[in-house]
Amino acid sequence: MKQYYVLFKNHNNGMRLYNSLKSKNIKSTIAPTPRVASKSCGISLLINKEDIEKIRDIVANEDIDIIDIVEIERNVKPNRDKYC
Repeated sequence: MKQYYVLFKNHNNGMRLYNSLKSKNIKSTIAPTPRVASKSCGISLLINKEDIEKIRDIVANEDIDIIDIVEIERNVKPNRDKYC
């Protein structure tokens, strides 16, 4: 399963985009930036694939600085932190 993240240079741009998407009823989740994607800002937005073009338009129209929108293979370890 693939996940899609918007990456930022700083926290402020992440929050600007998050608030803008929220006001337009576009679902996003504030998430830690996966280290396989970037070593920059610790905040990213987890988004749905079908919203990518709308989000790119919002970023351009509202002059929000992003690094990129990346696709990452979800790496779930089902036995992580299980002790029994």
